[in-house]
Amino acid sequence: MERVHSRVVVHGVVQGVFFRDTCRRTALGHDVAGWVRNLPNGTVEAAFEGAADAVAAMVDWAHHGPDGASVTRVELRQERPEGLEGFEIRA
Repeated sequence: MERVHSRVVVHGVVQGVFFRDTCRRTALGHDVAGWVRNLPNGTVEAAFEGAADAVAAMVDWAHHGPDGASVTRVELRQERPEGLEGFEIRA
């Protein structure tokens, strides 16, 4: 399996709505490694790494997030895989 790595920055009402925890649980369900964190400007940043279709599913998920989120824009960057394992919520 070829691994891919995508990084997203999600804009909108995305903090205080369980975005990070739901992202972690959803990623683990798709067997996607990576991390998610809140940024000081009110956005959420996440890195997804794994099989291309699973990472694409997480990028799609980021466009709406959990119930209570209101996503207005998603910035996407493709990056070189880092060999990430597990999925963590970063401070």
